[in-house]
Amino acid sequence: MKLLTVENLVKTFSLKVLAGEDKLQQPITQSRSHRPGLEFVGHFDFFPTERVQILGRKEITYLHKLSIEERQLRIGNIVKYHPPCFIVTAGQEGLTYLTQYCKEERIPLLCTNEPQTTSEFISRLDAYMVKTLAPEIAIHGVCVNVYGIGILLRGKSGVGKSETAHTLIGRGHRLIADDIVVLKKLSPRTILGTHDGKTKEFLALRSIGLLNVVRLYGRKAFQDETRIALDIELTKWQKNSLNNELEHEPKFTEYMGVQIPHIEIQLQPGRDVAGLIEAAANNWLLKQQGYSAAEEFMRRLESDSS
Repeated sequence: MKLLTVENLVKTFSLKVLAGEDKLQQPITQSRSHRPGLEFVGHFDFFPTERVQILGRKEITYLHKLSIEERQLRIGNIVKYHPPCFIVTAGQEGLTYLTQYCKEERIPLLCTNEPQTTSEFISRLDAYMVKTLAPEIAIHGVCVNVYGIGILLRGKSGVGKSETAHTLIGRGHRLIADDIVVLKKLSPRTILGTHDGKTKEFLALRSIGLLNVVRLYGRKAFQDETRIALDIELTKWQKNSLNNELEHEPKFTEYMGVQIPHIEIQLQPGRDVAGLIEAAANNWLLKQQGYSAAEEFMRRLESDSS
């Protein structure tokens, strides 16, 4: 998990700083923002004080309608909890009183510059904070996106992970990361795969060297991140170790408590490994839609026998 500060929000979303310039290094630890509606009317039982506080048109309009004394009371009750920052959205004006309180309490007060609704901004902000604050690990492997499905390619060094990724790129699929894959846990069921920044767009091939896939094959050959759906391990060919069963028993690899379906593909000269990965991706998608080729085949057998 990376350190996230108020200054990161200012730079990422091009926010204007109205107060609290000396507190922009304030850390943000919660991945969801909060709109203090109930708090403005005096209910603080469940006030998430560690969250970024968003003031949209509803909140600011309410404050404008209060008397000076009532407004001072309502704002004072909130700023005393010292949240990481306040962000005013939707081009609100007349914020002199709010700026004064934030300056006195040394709380960053920010405002958006882009014309967007409060809900749109919150959606973008929360998505950014969830990704940035997500628990993460780095693993050795390759990450690709095949038919819109995120796939991890793992295996021993020299087994052919990068070469397989290169073949997939040639077939129109996309590279996410080579060598070092950063995995982020976005939810109890979601793992996001991305690069570490240093290896972005690069693919290392033995005997060839380092390739920039965007320069070679265009922007369509690369994307920054993908949700991981399959964990595929490339292994050396072992005779009679894999049986031709109708459907293999499901196996999983666990990353940070999230189970990802696991498949082993053995390598052999002349075997179309990239084609097998494409088949695995399409088959996974069909299973998500409730279809099983093995079950349909068995139904046909039973129908013929009856």
